[in-house]
Amino acid sequence: MAHDLSADEIARYSRHLILPQVGVKGQMEISKASVLVIGAGGLGSPVLLYLAAAGVGRIGIIDDDLVELSNLQRQVIHGTPQVGLPKVASAQARIESMNPLIKVEAYHARLTAENALDIITGYDLVVDGTDNIPTRYLINDACEIVGVPWVYASIYRFEGQCTVFNFNDGPNYRDLFPTPPPADKIPSCAEGGVIGVLPGVMGTIQANEAIKIIIGKGTPLSGVLLVYDALETRFRGLKYGKDSSRSKVSELGIYDDSMLCQSESMASLPRQDNSSEKLPTDASINFEQNIHEISALMVNEKRAGGWEPFVLDVRTERESEIVSLSFTDLLIPVTQVAKNIQSIPKEKDVLIYCHHGTRSRDAGVLLQKMGFDANNIYSLSGGINDWSLKVDSTIPRY
Repeated sequence: MAHDLSADEIARYSRHLILPQVGVKGQMEISKASVLVIGAGGLGSPVLLYLAAAGVGRIGIIDDDLVELSNLQRQVIHGTPQVGLPKVASAQARIESMNPLIKVEAYHARLTAENALDIITGYDLVVDGTDNIPTRYLINDACEIVGVPWVYASIYRFEGQCTVFNFNDGPNYRDLFPTPPPADKIPSCAEGGVIGVLPGVMGTIQANEAIKIIIGKGTPLSGVLLVYDALETRFRGLKYGKDSSRSKVSELGIYDDSMLCQSESMASLPRQDNSSEKLPTDASINFEQNIHEISALMVNEKRAGGWEPFVLDVRTERESEIVSLSFTDLLIPVTQVAKNIQSIPKEKDVLIYCHHGTRSRDAGVLLQKMGFDANNIYSLSGGINDWSLKVDSTIPRY
C-alpha cells in the first residue's frame, strides 16, 4: 500500500509496523495525532518519553514548575543538570533529542480556567500527569466542553489508579468522583511519600491507553478504574458508570482549594489512613482565618530578638528522621495531636511546622478548637522547606 512514511520513520518505528494491530496505517495515525500532557513530573515523564518514542506527531506539555533535586527519584525525564530549569524546557529538550521527527509545544504555565479551553482545543487527547484534585476537575470539565477524551492516573505510596474519561460519550471524572474531598483529607506525595517506580508503572499504562485510543485498537479503560498495588504486585479493575442525572458541563467554574473546603466526601482519595483525626466542627467560628501565618524570615528575626515559642513538629516520625529544626521541642504527627494535647503548653506561644505548611495550619486549627488562644498559635508558612530556602541552606530539602 502507498504511504507517506520516510525511510527514517520506517526504521525508527519498524517494531510497530510489524504488529498487525498497528502496521503502517496505525503508525500513520500515531504520526498525525496530537496529545496534550498536563504535568511533566512523575506521571508525565514516562508518558512523554513513550509517546515521543512512539512517534506521536504533536505533543503539548504544560507545567509551571521548576526541576528540583527531590524530583529526580521518580521524574525520570529530568536529570541533575536540569535542576532549576522549567520542567517543560527540560522535558521538551529530552524528547526532542529522542525523536526529532515530532513537534513539541511547551507551555510554561499553570492550567487555569482562563487558559484551559484555548490550550486543550486542537488536541485529540489529553493525558493527566497532575497531582492536585482541583486541576483534575478543571481538566475534566474543559475536556467535556471541548469534546476530547482524557487519560487519568493518580499515585500514592504504593498504590496507583488509571482510567479513561470522556471516551465515546462514556463516564467522566465527575461520574466517578462527584464530590471533592475536604482539603485537609487530601494526601500528597510530599506528605505520604511514593515509591519511585510507581509513577513509571502508571504513566506507562497511561501512554499505552493513549496509543490504543489513537489507533482505535483494544479496549480503553473507559468505565473501569484500574487499581495497582505495588506491594502485592496485584491489579484489579473496578467498574463504574455514567450518572444519568448529572448535567453536562457547559462552562468552567472556580478550580482552587475553595472547592474542597465544604465537602464531607472522601471519594476522591486513592487511600485513606485510618489513623487520621477528624477535627471538631464549630460552624460559628472560622478558625482557619485566626491562624497566624509566619514566614521563615520573620521567625528567624523574632528568635534573634529573644522570642522563645514552644516549637511543635507535626510531620511524621519518618520525616523527622530525615531532618528537623534544631530548636524543635516536640514531635507529634498531626494525626496524633488531639491524643497528646496535654503535652503542648497553653501558657506560651506555639510555633507549628511541617513540610510545606499545610499540616501545621491543620494542627493550629485543632489547637484553637481545643481551647488554645488563637493569639498564641503560629504556623510556619512554607514549612521546613521554606526554612531551608530562606534561612538555613544547610538543612536538606526533601
